Amino acid sequence: MKRVFGVKKDKEPPPSIQDASDRINKRGDNVEEKLTKLDAELSRYKEQIKKTRPGPAQEAIKARAMRVLKQKRMYEGQRDMLYSQTFNLDQVAFASEGLKDAQQTMSALKSANKELKGMMKTVNIQDIDNLQDEMMDMMDVSNEIQETLGRSYNVPDYIDEEELMGELDALEADMGSEADGIPSYLQPDKEEPDVDTEFKLPAAPTGNTTAA
Repeated sequence: MKRVFGVKKDKEPPPSIQDASDRINKRGDNVEEKLTKLDAELSRYKEQIKKTRPGPAQEAIKARAMRVLKQKRMYEGQRDMLYSQTFNLDQVAFASEGLKDAQQTMSALKSANKELKGMMKTVNIQDIDNLQDEMMDMMDVSNEIQETLGRSYNVPDYIDEEELMGELDALEADMGSEADGIPSYLQPDKEEPDVDTEFKLPAAPTGNTTAA
């Protein structure tokens, strides 16, 4: 059966935008080369026309130059058409790349959204509030424990503040008196008393004395 009807050939994939653009650019390069050759030929004919006197010879050269000029105009039209096609392909390629970027962005957003939904299922706002309340209660209990451990065992429960103020005033008075003068234990000892003065003895005689 295959020999009778033959085998169905697989269809070739359509050319991509880049392939079409490369092909058109290649054709444009060929047209540019032909235009360059025609410009060189026209320049040569112009020089010949300048050097040739008016007459049949000059008219023949002008006819050739006119033919070359027509070919140049034709190739310039083809070049402009190829440039327009290339521009259109570039616009389509730009739009295609933009759509691909949009698809990738949407795919990334969908994946991130799915992941966030899965994570949100494991998080409960009520559990967070309860945890915060428990942490605050634990901090209060910790502060109470610290205050209890920081109490002094020698301080009585009831202290007369007036009595403490009196002691504080007396302490300040003692400190002021010591600051004004020299403490008693640092003062020098008093001089020994005069014996004559203490026992009221008569003064010793002065001058010449006679024998009794």
